[in-house]
Amino acid sequence: MPKLTLDDIVDLRAYERERDEFRTHIIQLKKKRRVAVGPVCTLLFENAETIRFQIQEMARAEKIISDEGIETELRIYNPLVPEAGALAATLFIELTSDAELREWLPRLVGIEAALELRFGPDGSEVVRCLVDPDHEKQLTRTEVTAAVHYVHFRFTSAQVEAFGEGPVTLAFTLPAYAYEQELRPDTVEELAHDLRHGG
Repeated sequence: MPKLTLDDIVDLRAYERERDEFRTHIIQLKKKRRVAVGPVCTLLFENAETIRFQIQEMARAEKIISDEGIETELRIYNPLVPEAGALAATLFIELTSDAELREWLPRLVGIEAALELRFGPDGSEVVRCLVDPDHEKQLTRTEVTAAVHYVHFRFTSAQVEAFGEGPVTLAFTLPAYAYEQELRPDTVEELAHDLRHGG
């Protein structure tokens, strides 16, 4: 799947006409691409449609109407449109109170690099995540983590073929957050498509 271009992002009036239908579609799509792991972490595996929605909503909220403004958003978000042989996800640490923030954010330092996919008939295939390099540069505080991270998974051609043979599990390996979650079949199907064709 090619990256999004300026032509993929419609102007605000055109977007208002399609927004309700597009939003309903994206809500259903995200249900298949969202995975909760443990008590406070959720991953959304992104593709061109989820990223187009993100950019359109950002443009709508911030009244971005210039080509230059949209190009800036494309530069920020296009790395999350996966190419064939890769997956890309937004990792959300979902905390709703100051007490939760104070409790969890210091404990979860490094969580963005402590994540892996396990698959294959016996679960022996492991693909560890890679942190988005531009995002990593912004992580300047070492005593607490951010609430949102961007991560990538890169597969060999053999791993692409093996993906989905037997259960697929998403696992955190951080000692303070050692949780795992088996992916639903519809999620595996979505991600297998990304791996074969790009997002």
